[in-house]
Amino acid sequence: MKLVLGSGSPRRRELLAQLGVTADDIRTPDIDEDPMPGELPRPYCVRLAREKVQAIPASDTEIVLSADTTVALGRRILGKPRDAGEAADFLTRLSGRRHRVITAVAVRRGDRVWERDVVTQVQMKNLSNEELNAYLASGDWQGKAGGYGIQGPAGAFIPWINGSFTSVVGLPLAETANLLLAAGYPLYKPAD
Repeated sequence: MKLVLGSGSPRRRELLAQLGVTADDIRTPDIDEDPMPGELPRPYCVRLAREKVQAIPASDTEIVLSADTTVALGRRILGKPRDAGEAADFLTRLSGRRHRVITAVAVRRGDRVWERDVVTQVQMKNLSNEELNAYLASGDWQGKAGGYGIQGPAGAFIPWINGSFTSVVGLPLAETANLLLAAGYPLYKPAD
């Protein structure tokens, strides 16, 4: 049974490694990630994970795992910032506020798809201009939903979460393990 990771995210590879799993192949999906007009954050995130897993070509003997992480401030979707200016805007909006981080996971084997989404509440401290500018200069915001990564320097900005830390990083491990097991992946069995 081969596992295909439908994501180019190094964080998702690292999280899978915590389960003792190394993907046999990495195939990044090519889909439109723009939200539909009026689309709410959670349905948006679930839709993207499903579209990503369906977009990956795979044989019937391969299990495909895809995920999407979205930061939601109320009904607003904060995706990956296009540039430092948008990252600054996102972080300024999040400063001193609670928000939600949603990660949806989809696992496909043949025509069957298993899905799960996890919502974690996150509090960001009030950011000073010095903190904001230093973080923007670090470049760590690039490629990260909401313009920050909790596993990096921005972890110092997060005094409180309620939910799954690994989901905020990009792949909720407990839920992902259960999806892989449901699809028949030999997660806890020794290799032949």
